[in-house]
Amino acid sequence: MTIQTGIRLLLVGTPGGELHLAAAMAREAGADVVLAGDATAALAVMRQRSVGLVMFDVMADIANFLARLRLERFAVPVLACGIDAPADRAVAAIRAGARDYVPLPPDRALIAAALTIAAAAPATEIVGEDATFRRAVDYARRIAPGTMPVLIAGEAGTGRAMLARAIHAASGRGGAFLMVECGGVAAPIVEAELFGHRPDELPGVATARLGRLEEALGGTLFIRDIDRLPATAQARLMAVLPAGDAVRLIASTTRDLAGLAQDGEFRADLATRLAATQVVLPPLRARGHDVVLIARHLIAEIEGAPAHGIDREATLLLAAHRWPCNVRELEDVVRRAAVLARGPAVAVDDLVLADGSRLNAAAPVGQECEMAVDSLIGRTVEDVERALILKTLERCRGNRTSASGILGISVRTMRNKLKTFIEAGIPVMPAA
Repeated sequence: MTIQTGIRLLLVGTPGGELHLAAAMAREAGADVVLAGDATAALAVMRQRSVGLVMFDVMADIANFLARLRLERFAVPVLACGIDAPADRAVAAIRAGARDYVPLPPDRALIAAALTIAAAAPATEIVGEDATFRRAVDYARRIAPGTMPVLIAGEAGTGRAMLARAIHAASGRGGAFLMVECGGVAAPIVEAELFGHRPDELPGVATARLGRLEEALGGTLFIRDIDRLPATAQARLMAVLPAGDAVRLIASTTRDLAGLAQDGEFRADLATRLAATQVVLPPLRARGHDVVLIARHLIAEIEGAPAHGIDREATLLLAAHRWPCNVRELEDVVRRAAVLARGPAVAVDDLVLADGSRLNAAAPVGQECEMAVDSLIGRTVEDVERALILKTLERCRGNRTSASGILGISVRTMRNKLKTFIEAGIPVMPAA
């Protein structure tokens, strides 16, 4: 199967065997493939030519490689891959910033699907009919021509970056749309990215860098996950906001900035300034039929894939799934299914995760309760509550906001519960 991705794939690991097989499959799928033996060689390649996707041996030091990518500001998706790799290595790679884990020996269709997902351009068309979602989008479009900072709140994967691009497109600004990522990036790097730095001010970076705030003059600067912005950078940003009309500032957060400010974890004046114009995006699980609408829209956009529709059983499964990672997860599953499909419509068997495992629907509420009730007898309410919170947090990969939304509790309540668990010596998954 050839998918015209036009993407350059960088495979990093010991040459030969399964890695070369993966390279051959990627070439057959339409990719320009480059091989590198280790992280140093990979970075040398990336300094000379653009790369659209990296596949990195999970048994090597992938965390260090991802940190070096952030240091040099290479924004490229990284897939961990390996042969019978221990589960803890795959989990550690994803926590360090890898997009997903792909097992080797490689599956031809999964390789093609990974390339298709990586090659997909950022979504620009906003799809959805849910009333709460439409109110948020309509409000964002009305405020787009203004100059005030905008805060987009919502769980990870709800489309915050897409909405920020839409606001920029509707603003009439002729400048560029630039983005700074705060999550998982060291404080000096974030500050240098925003405000620039002098030669040799950062370890290993000999050249000066113009800050994104200055680069974005006449355009829009999107600060992603501003709740993770270092305190020193918060102070500097607050100082330039009053004279910031030349740059439209849009920020996103998955957490309650007002709550963080009250707890002393975020500047209160900056939180107040950002929250003056706030758009809140609902999670995908709360948007009803939008799941199917988005899935059909995505299928119709993919060129060269066998499937151009979704059969009834697959549609029901998509609608039943809880989508803890929201639209981002749905996009990956649907794009992968379009490539894996053996017929003109996506079937249930085509709805798989990156490792090839089947997508599972949440059990109907009555059935779920019937199955679980016997196992709860003999346990205290406190024990059941703790197990439910920790299991939900694990499913959400440590994302406190997603987990609290699923459980129907506030982020602050979630934070207080987890603090109690930690103090009692109970292991808690680190924050995503």
